[in-house]
Amino acid sequence: MVVFAGQGDPRRSMALLWRASGSREARTAPGPKPGLSVDLIVDAAITVADADGMAGLSMRAVGERLGRTAMALYTYVPNKSELIDLMYDRALAELPTDYDLTPGWRTAVSCWAEDLWAFYLWHPWVLQVSQARPVLGPNEFLVLETVTRILAETGLEATTLRRIVGTLFQVVRGSALIVVEARQAATATGVSDEDWWFPRSALLEEIAPDFAERFPTVSRLESDAPSEPEDETTPYLEHQARQTFEVGLTVLLDGIEATMARAGV
Repeated sequence: MVVFAGQGDPRRSMALLWRASGSREARTAPGPKPGLSVDLIVDAAITVADADGMAGLSMRAVGERLGRTAMALYTYVPNKSELIDLMYDRALAELPTDYDLTPGWRTAVSCWAEDLWAFYLWHPWVLQVSQARPVLGPNEFLVLETVTRILAETGLEATTLRRIVGTLFQVVRGSALIVVEARQAATATGVSDEDWWFPRSALLEEIAPDFAERFPTVSRLESDAPSEPEDETTPYLEHQARQTFEVGLTVLLDGIEATMARAGV
């Protein structure tokens, strides 16, 4: 399930994201303060999505958590699409924004990537919000500002940095997505990764006995048995995804250093 951001009215959505003057949150009226606010609704929606995923998110579910009807929410948030925009940007506020650059940009980027990895696993629904159309909220820009500020220490020119930042996000996001989908697959099907893979691997050897001859390079990769997780409670596929994240990040950081050397910075 992929969710595309920014499906609401542009002016209304941006006003809510940035809490600009004239937005529903910014307006006040005489009398007692209302029992709801945009922030309360967004926080409740994040709690619902953390527990039940994007599939379980609805205005009704959020209203029930707040002890209100779905209709009561529309006074503050016009629709579910704009609620998701607000949730996404609000959740990003949890990420750190200050990294020590004393040990160098590479250490800082590694710490940033680790924090982003943990964030995706804590809020897996965030991975369902497409990157094709950004939310354009303040916290989304703050995350971008944070990593760009770190990478600016490399001295590379802006065009190159822009592409490096995009690649870095995809390395972390792609690896985390495998972990999230592996967990969802086990829950949705009732079959663990091990119970899914092992019977099929055995059948592949039986049905395609010439597999190694037909796909020699793939077979060579598989011949070196990948390491098993040290923690026996960690599922095999999650362990492999974590290793992909670590190796991918290392290769990318090595590539940045090589690019710096070619650029003479």
